[in-house]
Amino acid sequence: MKPHRATPAPDRWPLPALMLWLAAWAGFAALRIGLQRPVAEAFGITALLAMLWAVRHGGTPMRRMIMALGFPLSWVLAAGVVPLPPAWVWGLLLLAVLALYPWRAWRDAPLFPTPPDALLGLAAVIWLPPRARVLDAGCGAGDGLRALERVFPDAELYGVERAWPLAMLARLRSPVGARVRPGDFWSEDWSRYDLIYLFQRPETMPRAAAKAAAEMRAGSWLVSLEFAVPDWPAHATLVCPDGRPLWVYAVGESHAPAAAARA
Repeated sequence: MKPHRATPAPDRWPLPALMLWLAAWAGFAALRIGLQRPVAEAFGITALLAMLWAVRHGGTPMRRMIMALGFPLSWVLAAGVVPLPPAWVWGLLLLAVLALYPWRAWRDAPLFPTPPDALLGLAAVIWLPPRARVLDAGCGAGDGLRALERVFPDAELYGVERAWPLAMLARLRSPVGARVRPGDFWSEDWSRYDLIYLFQRPETMPRAAAKAAAEMRAGSWLVSLEFAVPDWPAHATLVCPDGRPLWVYAVGESHAPAAAARA
């Protein structure tokens, strides 16, 4: 019997950030034009309210920071406090951002590398067959593949990364024999693998659970750094050297959660 299938939660990021920035500019204009408040006062009130809203509703620390800084930074540029670079510089920056972080990738995790020693306790709590096929779903620059190779040196390692510059970098940095390609790991067939490794974010874990329940074979493994799969009993929970949890799930395992193990 496969674990309970979770329903993917909708994720509209970065629309909340865009809406907050637009609301902040509207509020600033209302204070300046409608209420005739001084520039410094209008800016201070608007920036403070935007930051408070971002801290309360922004979600992850990275999103809170992006949302909180959007209005102040755009005001500094628009007010001419610092000189604006030429238009072609902005164009190059935009192309670089789109290459490193395509639009559809906003639903996935930002680039946070897997620490080299994060997975060292994994071999003690799971078993993989010889030449097991292991996928790092969203492999970034290859740090997760390098960490996996330390634990499973005889496994066949695969990596899929949406941003092609990162996929190219991962090919250079990954262990010898690892197969890395640019692509969408959500479209990858997970039934081909004995272990799927994820370092995502909380909002994407229900979607990962649904995909694993639908595609992965009984007896295969789903491993997630830091973020748990909602409503799934963990086979084991390791504690990484930096204190973050490593969640280990046996697909098809329906018994009560195992006691947490310490790496």
